[in-house]
Amino acid sequence: MLKEISIKDFAIIDQLSINFESGMTALTGETGAGKSIIIDAVGLLAGGRGSQHFIRTGANKSVLQGLFDIPKGGTTAAKLDEFGIDHDDDSVILQRELFKNGRNICRVNGMLVNTSTLKKIGETLVDIYGQNEHQTLMQSDKHIFLLDEFIGTKLKDVLSQYQDQYDLYLKLKKQLANKNQNEKEWAQRLDMLQYQVNEIENEDLVDGEEEQLVAERDRLNNFQTINQNLNSALANIEGDDNISPIDMIGDAMSSIEDIERLDDEFKSISENIKSAFYMLQDASKEISNQMDSLEFDPNRLEEVEARLSTIYELKHKYGDSIQQILKYYEKISVELHDMKAEENSGTDLETQLADCITKLNQLGKKLSEIRHHGADKLKEKIQQQLADLYMDKTEFEVRFTDLPKDKFSKNGIETVEFYIRTNPGEAMQPLAKIASGGELSRIMLALKTIFSKLQGVTSIIFDEVDTGVSGRVAQAIAEKIHHISIKSQALCITHLPQVAAMADHQYYISKHVDSDNRTETSVQLINGQARVEELARMLAGTTVTKLAVEHAEELLKLADDEKAK
Repeated sequence: MLKEISIKDFAIIDQLSINFESGMTALTGETGAGKSIIIDAVGLLAGGRGSQHFIRTGANKSVLQGLFDIPKGGTTAAKLDEFGIDHDDDSVILQRELFKNGRNICRVNGMLVNTSTLKKIGETLVDIYGQNEHQTLMQSDKHIFLLDEFIGTKLKDVLSQYQDQYDLYLKLKKQLANKNQNEKEWAQRLDMLQYQVNEIENEDLVDGEEEQLVAERDRLNNFQTINQNLNSALANIEGDDNISPIDMIGDAMSSIEDIERLDDEFKSISENIKSAFYMLQDASKEISNQMDSLEFDPNRLEEVEARLSTIYELKHKYGDSIQQILKYYEKISVELHDMKAEENSGTDLETQLADCITKLNQLGKKLSEIRHHGADKLKEKIQQQLADLYMDKTEFEVRFTDLPKDKFSKNGIETVEFYIRTNPGEAMQPLAKIASGGELSRIMLALKTIFSKLQGVTSIIFDEVDTGVSGRVAQAIAEKIHHISIKSQALCITHLPQVAAMADHQYYISKHVDSDNRTETSVQLINGQARVEELARMLAGTTVTKLAVEHAEELLKLADDEKAK
């Protein structure tokens, strides 16, 4: 429950701190004093949408803090554990700062969180019931969620299975639609990939092959030149029968060898001549070998040229080198394989979709059975609550409309809408079309009375839910809110003395203009005579009479008697 709230520079509130107790607390005061502003602050602490317009004029930021007690092992504790937030003392502090530039800083037990996380934690702590809830009740597409909330755990497991299957249904449907829509493009792409794979595959390319072929082609094209120059080189090295350069160098080598021992310089000359002699011999052998292997084959030249032409053509299409062509081949081979596999699975997609539709229908029917059974119970409980609120002639009904065959929504195979008949003899009509403001307040209060036992929320705030009612209906609403406060702390903004008198605690909210001509809000816990006088003001208006005071005292006594029951 909410133990304390601290508000600084928020709307017309300069600085304010309020302590709350369990049970039912009424917030009363004249219109415009700031009662709803306090509730707005609680809503922002619970993750509501913030705005720089909330910041008090002249201030740079608003600071809101709230201290909540939480039950051990409850929904809030589980949510805190989910986000890794410590809560050793079974309490949680929410803090939010709103800045002029639109920036928000949110903390939970000192840990920085975003507004989404704050909201997920806040909605387990506080349930604010006001005009927004009336709007929810008026939106028929929200009725299915209210029914599901009433049914609870029994439905959630089946709904989770259904929604998983629904997600698969959308995925399969999209895949099949895409495949059918792009069937022509698909076939063209498949044919092109197959052609490219075959073209590259048939040529059996080898990395480095091009360089070898270029070298071979150059040798074949230059056969005559190579042959002439090899012959010339060999003739110059070996000479003719009379003069042989190698023999002459050999004689020089022998002559120097005879004297190399006489001087180190001769030895150096000898080694150089020896080196030249042996290198010329090796060169002569290599030239001879080259000449022996040298031959000109015009057919081979044509083969090499044709092969190089093929390689150049493939390079023009698929890459700047054989290596790049082979990489491209690997890539398109994988794509071709995947496309063929998917093509073969076309029938599988249709089969999978059909199976998915069957399972969706089965789960949808199971959901429907659970909801129909839950709707009967909800109808019974709401009729009982409405009778307590002096709407005993009102009939409430949950109506279901089947979706077309094999059509599905995220929530099932049917829609849900609340219908009501407020007067006997009239036709049942959609709730949104027939209910007045006072009736909506009582219907939503009936729902809250039922749901408060299920939700586990520790604080429920009623923001002027008694608008449009009076007399015995007001008293019934007061008793209903007090009944809710037995299970959950209830904070109630009200203008009705019957509701305020039924509260366990009452705060009086007022505003005044300070010396700087600024409006400020103040809050005072009232008891005893002060509370009698405030109830008398609510009864009488501007002039509090003795009779109004006596009536206020009687209201408090009747409230005590009712609570004692």
